Amino acid sequence: MMDSVHIAMWSGPRNISSAMMRSFENRPDTIVTDEPFYAHYLVKTGIKHPLRKKIIQNSECNFDNIVTYLTGSIPDKKKIWYQKHMAHHNLPGMDIHWTKKVTNCFLIRHPKEVILSYEKRFPIGNIDQLGYKQLCVLFEYLKKETGKSPPVLDSRDILNHPREILNKLCDKIGISFMDQMLSWPSGSRKSDGMWGQYWYKNVEDSTGFQKYQENNKKLPDKLLSLYKECLSYFDKLYLHRIRPQIQPEENG
Repeated sequence: MMDSVHIAMWSGPRNISSAMMRSFENRPDTIVTDEPFYAHYLVKTGIKHPLRKKIIQNSECNFDNIVTYLTGSIPDKKKIWYQKHMAHHNLPGMDIHWTKKVTNCFLIRHPKEVILSYEKRFPIGNIDQLGYKQLCVLFEYLKKETGKSPPVLDSRDILNHPREILNKLCDKIGISFMDQMLSWPSGSRKSDGMWGQYWYKNVEDSTGFQKYQENNKKLPDKLLSLYKECLSYFDKLYLHRIRPQIQPEENG
């Protein structure tokens, strides 16, 4: 087991990324950080997300300062620092060399489910909003630089087999699994980004990982080409995922 570890968990939006953050925060040895590059992303893109002005005013926006913080000493004398990152916050031209200083993991969700969930809350203009391409770019970079594939988790596998998948993840990143990772108290957290009031209703109501439920709603025709492009990236990462012993039906 490692003495200390900085975990960078990369995902796209409308995944179970906040539930995963809850899972790790419920460990007594872990501190969590919620989307530290969000304000930087809002400044650089000009995108009009809810609470944009407030987020920028109350967050660190300087890229170098954020990287220095994330790769520095773990706060509060904890052994594990779980950093929840959105892959689409990695904008073109941004330096990703810092990621070699942390333990990177990838959390994916089938693009049909992501698109249906995201579109309810915010309009989808292009694939860059959903993070699939950025996840693949970072995955391939780390694979090339380190000579091994970073752990990949599929949200469906976690929801159906939380104990098994989290146990295997902990083993891969050199920490011990704890039963506390499987359930947590409901409600908001001080560690939640201020954007949680807009995006985190489901996780605030949760007390653990809920069994996977398939969304049978059809995608709008206007989003089918976007879906197919996202699926091509998803499929590449899905091949590398941590697999449960009992295999579910393959995502299609």
